Amino acid sequence: MKTKNIQIATVGGGCFWCTEAVFQEVKGVEKVISGYSGGNAPGHPTYREICSGLTGHAEVIQISFDANVISYEDILVIFMTTHDPTTLNRQGADRGTQYRSIIFYHDENQKEIAEVVSREIAPYYENPVVTEISPLDVFYEAEKEHQDYYKNNQSQGYCSFVITPKLSKLRQLHADKLK
Repeated sequence: MKTKNIQIATVGGGCFWCTEAVFQEVKGVEKVISGYSGGNAPGHPTYREICSGLTGHAEVIQISFDANVISYEDILVIFMTTHDPTTLNRQGADRGTQYRSIIFYHDENQKEIAEVVSREIAPYYENPVVTEISPLDVFYEAEKEHQDYYKNNQSQGYCSFVITPKLSKLRQLHADKLK
């Protein structure tokens, strides 16, 4: 059996419930944790504080993946094609800096890959890609009720109307990358 090569990716594409649900279906993804990053508020922020938009943090996910199964580049391509990377501080009805499109890189190699993917994906969109690419400073895990949100709340309205269509798009565009 081949040894796993576990790496971490941290991205934000609007509500973390959506991005978490997307990556939980991707082959090679070991774990997805919803959380917060990118702000400057002191201490571990709460969901209520994040929703205020005053912390500077974005709703993000940390993806633990086996790089022997799926590459960081493929993770980013899936990310950039399952949310709208052309809307500044907004995804659908969710508005504010906490919903910005962002890739947090963990090292210089991830930074370079993020820049390349962002450039290569740009021609496929009518509007300019506004996804921020920044170094990861700190990641705060979100509260327990925000973990596995879609799995635990599929009949909830937001899940039915927002997340389920994103999963359909994932299945259509990236069928070869799914579990």
